[in-house]
Amino acid sequence: MSTTQTPWHSLSAEKTLDTVQSSASGLSSSEAEKRLERDGPNALSEGRGVSWVRKLLEQFIEPLVVVLLGAAGLSVFLGDYVDAGVIFAVVLLNGLIGFFQEYRAEQSIAALSKAILTEATVLRDDQLQRIPSERLVVGDIVALQSGDTVPADLRLLEVRDLKVEEAGLTGESVPSAKNEAVLPADTGIGDRENMAFAGSSVTYGVARGVVVAVGDTTEMGRIADLMASTKALETPLTRRIAQLSRLLVWVILGLAGALLIVQWLRGISPVETFNTAIALAVGAIPEGLPAAVTIVLAVGVSSMAKRGALIRRLPAVETLGSTTVICSDKTGTLTENQMTVTTITAGGETFHLTGVGFSAKGELLREDQSKVTPDVSAALFEALTCGALCNDTRLVETDEGHKVEGDPTEAALTVAAGKAGLGAQKLADRPRRDALPFESAHMYMGSLHQTPGDAVLYVKGSTDTLLGRCVDRLSAGGASEPLDVAAVQRDVHDMASRGLRVLAMARRTMPADRTTLSHDDVRDLTFLGLVGMIDPPREEAKRAVLACLQAGIMVKMITGDHAITAAAIAMELGLEGERTEDGRLRALTGAELATRSEEELAEVANSASVFARVAPEQKLSLVRALQSRGHVVAMTGDGVNDAPALKQADIGVAMGKNGTDVARSASSMILTDDNFATIAAAVEEGRGIYDNLVKFIAWTLPTNGGEGLVLLAAVVFGTTLPVLPVQLLWVNLATALLGTALIFEPREPGLMQRAPRPAHAPILDGALAVRTALVSLAVGGAAFGCFWWAKSTGASVEASRTIALNTIVVVEVGYLFACRSLTFTSNTIGFFTNKSVWLGAIAMFLLQLGMTYIPLMNSLFHTAPIEPWWWATMTAIGFAVFLLAELKKALLKPEPVTIKTR
Repeated sequence: MSTTQTPWHSLSAEKTLDTVQSSASGLSSSEAEKRLERDGPNALSEGRGVSWVRKLLEQFIEPLVVVLLGAAGLSVFLGDYVDAGVIFAVVLLNGLIGFFQEYRAEQSIAALSKAILTEATVLRDDQLQRIPSERLVVGDIVALQSGDTVPADLRLLEVRDLKVEEAGLTGESVPSAKNEAVLPADTGIGDRENMAFAGSSVTYGVARGVVVAVGDTTEMGRIADLMASTKALETPLTRRIAQLSRLLVWVILGLAGALLIVQWLRGISPVETFNTAIALAVGAIPEGLPAAVTIVLAVGVSSMAKRGALIRRLPAVETLGSTTVICSDKTGTLTENQMTVTTITAGGETFHLTGVGFSAKGELLREDQSKVTPDVSAALFEALTCGALCNDTRLVETDEGHKVEGDPTEAALTVAAGKAGLGAQKLADRPRRDALPFESAHMYMGSLHQTPGDAVLYVKGSTDTLLGRCVDRLSAGGASEPLDVAAVQRDVHDMASRGLRVLAMARRTMPADRTTLSHDDVRDLTFLGLVGMIDPPREEAKRAVLACLQAGIMVKMITGDHAITAAAIAMELGLEGERTEDGRLRALTGAELATRSEEELAEVANSASVFARVAPEQKLSLVRALQSRGHVVAMTGDGVNDAPALKQADIGVAMGKNGTDVARSASSMILTDDNFATIAAAVEEGRGIYDNLVKFIAWTLPTNGGEGLVLLAAVVFGTTLPVLPVQLLWVNLATALLGTALIFEPREPGLMQRAPRPAHAPILDGALAVRTALVSLAVGGAAFGCFWWAKSTGASVEASRTIALNTIVVVEVGYLFACRSLTFTSNTIGFFTNKSVWLGAIAMFLLQLGMTYIPLMNSLFHTAPIEPWWWATMTAIGFAVFLLAELKKALLKPEPVTIKTR
């Protein structure tokens, strides 16, 4: 029986039971077994991950690697087994490094399955019994109570004071009050008060419901399907490296083709021709680039971990530096996820409470910011007392902070009273006699308390409900005075427009001997005041939002919470975007988004900054819409509902402390401190890492270009090869290791005042291409010139090749110091701010001495000792290249850094 498309919330209880072929007394065990066999267990399908064999093979299908493998195969064919072995070893080493860094198991679907594998209390054979939730079937009657995890999607049949925490699914921070009433078919998931969804938690009350969806057909199952159908995108870095690789392959193949034609026309033997082609391929390909990229990113992972960001996927390190939009969940990410009373109106005055969350730190202030105690106003005293006594929630101190046992709203009222000095001990002389639990049908809670002279009924609830039951109000002096309903409603509107959740407080004096309550007693009340509360924004999040805006990054809030609340929080955070006529940020709702075409959705996704009452698939659509506009999107979140969008985003950022397993498994990065501000720090780190990666590429490409030019010059002038393939491999690998010193270059000034890099901008842009060509000419010209000079003065071929080889290395060392910054001179950034460069240069010099003068190395690499004066000549050439590069930077000074504002 297919139940996936049925709008259960729009059906009556009787119609629902009839549709699922069940009754209020539940199923028989035999019928349940039949359905279990027919429909399968209440568990999510396992996802199929990529096999480790495929992951390993994928490391060897990159264009540059394919060319190298072709060169190695050709070497085997020609009998050059040593060269072939060295090339194969290099390719294998690079592949293994990439494989071990990137191999990971797909955990998202498994985490979702774990989230719903609980036990359930089910009515079968007219008896309540506990069974594993995976054995639930459609039509089962499930009993819920406080503390339970909802085991499947339920249409509620009987409800008593039920509240369900659905933040992980809907994004709303306040537990939802549930009832059995029939709702319109187009009611959004966050407003389906007659439904309880799998994976959510019961915080209060009891209920019974009939199972209408299990496993993959639940709302959580739909999210699993979204994740399974969402492919992880290639990152800006992988795109740029792929572009660069393709460019290099075409250049190398073009040069090799031209070389073969020239050699053939000259009548050179095929063996010598192919040897030259192999040397060109080996020399022109930056073999160390894949390993260097991996090392750069791995260093970035370590650096980010120290700043509270745990990277799960290496390319995410650089993606952060390309980010143009951050889409953030509200609850627990931008906010504290702890309801906090901020405003109280009582006795004609407005008071404010400082402090955030469930901490007892805070003060009671008047409008003029003067500190007061509750005694300053009888109405204030009684309003706070009402909130503390008409309350069933406990706050428990733990090592990790305060744990709420009950409703977060009531916890906020308890904390507010405590800040004002009205803790449990202060109110111990008012013991409770009876209570009326909150019910959605009445929208209030009442409690009867003994006081020194009489009994008092305290009531808290919705303003619409209680105002109609109040006959007067308590003044600041403690007297009864007329109630101005219109004035109270203006206060309610003002508080609600600021995103506050508003509760009314009232009381009624009862006979001293009263010990029980009924709903008939909730009348003739005295209005005490209004209490406004909100899940406040994190202070550090405000600073992080500003930093992102200054860095040219848009910040957008995507939440399941109410539009007014979301817009108010966004204003406090400093978000920018489309505004209403009165200057407030406009919050688009999920219902509004549902009516937009793809083009319209892309437009509003780009212009608006607040999206409220958004369903999981709409979060996913918003991320895709932004990506269609060319944005590099980072998505933050902590709930199950965030997981598909986290996986679709260019970089998914999950919360480490309060995030669900599902969100963490779908993410590329985890914030270990749940601090949005860490994202701004990670963006800065990502930009610095990309800068240093570009420096490495700008430095290493001229090595390969110079080697290629040396070989082409040999062909043009008809001389023997100035360098051999095995020597070129040595240079490329050794210089790649030397170049990793650039990874540790300190961040340059103004990093967070630049605009984000365009997503499709190539690494090798016009300026860098010209620079690479010029330095390649310098490297190749110097090496070939020294080779020709050495040969013309009677040096052996081996010695001449050694001189050419060392010339390439020494010139590259000189150029390395110029590449520490591509815009600032060495004098500006400081000659000794990166000790790794100096250590690398010294190590490289020692390696070249060994290659030149150690007999074993001479034999292996076909080198020979050279006269000492050659070192002075090569050093002079390297220093000249350094000076020319520095002169170019000095003449083309970078523009002054200025803070951008949006």
